[in-house]
Amino acid sequence: MSLLGIEYAAILVFLFILGSIFGSLLNVCIYRIPRHDSLWIALGGLVYPPSRCPSCFREILFRDNVPIFGWLKLWGRCRFCRAKISARYPLIELLTGLLFVIVYWFEVPANASTGVMGSSVWHVIGPQGNWTSPWFSPVAMLHWRYAFHMVLVLALLVATFIDIDLRIIPDAVTIPGMTAGLLGGLLLGQVHLVPIWYMAPGMSMQGMLWQQFPMILRLMPWLDYHGVPAWVQSHPHWHGLAVSLAGIVVGGGLVWMVRLVGFWVLKREAMGFGDVILLAMIGSFIGWQGTLIVFFLAPLCALVVAVFVWLFWRSREIPYGPYLSLATLVLLLGFQPIWFVMEQRVFSLGTFLPIVGGVMVVCLAGLLKLTRVVQRLFGYDPDADLGEFNAWGPGDQLLHLAGEVTRPDEGQWKIDVWPGLLASRGQLYDQPWRRGDNIAPINGWQNQWRRLPGN
Repeated sequence: MSLLGIEYAAILVFLFILGSIFGSLLNVCIYRIPRHDSLWIALGGLVYPPSRCPSCFREILFRDNVPIFGWLKLWGRCRFCRAKISARYPLIELLTGLLFVIVYWFEVPANASTGVMGSSVWHVIGPQGNWTSPWFSPVAMLHWRYAFHMVLVLALLVATFIDIDLRIIPDAVTIPGMTAGLLGGLLLGQVHLVPIWYMAPGMSMQGMLWQQFPMILRLMPWLDYHGVPAWVQSHPHWHGLAVSLAGIVVGGGLVWMVRLVGFWVLKREAMGFGDVILLAMIGSFIGWQGTLIVFFLAPLCALVVAVFVWLFWRSREIPYGPYLSLATLVLLLGFQPIWFVMEQRVFSLGTFLPIVGGVMVVCLAGLLKLTRVVQRLFGYDPDADLGEFNAWGPGDQLLHLAGEVTRPDEGQWKIDVWPGLLASRGQLYDQPWRRGDNIAPINGWQNQWRRLPGN
């Protein structure tokens, strides 16, 4: 079976190879981005210096950088010092390649050339494309939207593994991702899931509610507007930008609200600020409706894992970013059935939805307060561990990582050191030896190096 004149199986193989190459790049991002607090320095560190062995500091050869097979060829060890290389590197490359294939399989099915309704992200009033233009035909729009969503998936992969490792989500991941979401929505214009606003006649719940409040409807008849606003079709690029902006506001606002309520009731961080920016980034790609669905799906994804972690490790704090990422992937792969349920149960509220959201926030605060009362009734003080100031937090981790690179010959700490001081610390030949250089110090008081003959 072919698509766009190319065999579908060949497309899948190509996407797996491409995805594994991107997975190799993601390994660099996961390792290097958290080591810099500055956004621009973190991004610059992705391209320089070249990849090196963390044990002997020898540069990894190009032929050993082949995704998956490079690690297998060396049996998971450095070519020079034979130090072990974590199996997580090829596994991330494999996972990225599989995600490239899986998302394409769902979003661009093999029969898309005859009908696009089989796409997992198809909606009857979503972007349909135009058959008169080969670059923006319905099938072409499926590919544009697939590429758009894969940028989101790549950013989520980086954020997920960093959050698992360090309990932080750096801005160097989310800010560029959010920028890509905004620019993609503006330039492509037709990569959204559903319009920023619409009211279908089948959304009867709002009509039932307006029957109870006819006075409000007479004063503000625009609240009962049906259909899709005309400017959505006449200005698709501005509409794409509006969808992204609305997703950012709703995504960031939802988590920020939970964060404030949790801090007010629990006297601790209920959700990290990195989760605020992460869901805002997700919203820039899938709009405010998709963001709201992800917000409700993520706790379901986390429930089983959280119970498992608590039973075996007695830990009540888990990184939430991976579950926001997983919920986003679930939405992209199963958008049609998920939207059918959410449209009837949630979005049919129409203009009453913000009011219902406010009531739910108040109920959340009440439930959290009630939980603390019940805990005290059973003799457990939920504030007993608030005085533990010696816990290792994200700030301590960043400071630790910064201290790991405070050598006198690197970065902002670079100074001229008396060789005698280095010798007393056993560091005189440390870095040159790690680089494999045959070198010797010269000029007495200056920390300079001269290569010996033959190098």
